[in-house]
Amino acid sequence: MNWEEICEHPSLQNLPFKIELNEHGEIIMNAVRVIHSLYQGEIEFLLRSLLKKGRTLPECAIKTSKGTKVADVAWASPEVLRIIKYETECSIAPEICIEVLSSSNTNDEMLEKRHLYFEAQAKEVWICNKEGKMSFYNISGQLKNSLLVSRFPSKIEVDL
Repeated sequence: MNWEEICEHPSLQNLPFKIELNEHGEIIMNAVRVIHSLYQGEIEFLLRSLLKKGRTLPECAIKTSKGTKVADVAWASPEVLRIIKYETECSIAPEICIEVLSSSNTNDEMLEKRHLYFEAQAKEVWICNKEGKMSFYNISGQLKNSLLVSRFPSKIEVDL
């Protein structure tokens, strides 16, 4: 299958989990917990609050050399948005691609996703761990904090 077929397939609508495609066109499914959604929502809110230009994209499908990967949250500048706005999956990655870890994610999987997002032209990849701690990366490696959003916190708080 390709990503457009998945998006249009009636039995794959409104699923309670995230799906992606691997390099063989096989569907990969990941169940997510409520805490995962809380972190996603807070990250998206913070990005919108700190960056006045561009847009956040929850569950952003990105075409990679190893299938369609779905960043939990992404941020794209107006320039990138002009290219990807009407695409089924992003032909180039938004500048920031963010993954919120779930219990099924492995270190190798996250390393591969970082590589694939950078290969697709992302400028930074962020990882939010299960405790809300943020890790920031650019093509050169791990950063102390984001170079694109210097005021982004190093830990996401979701407690009321």
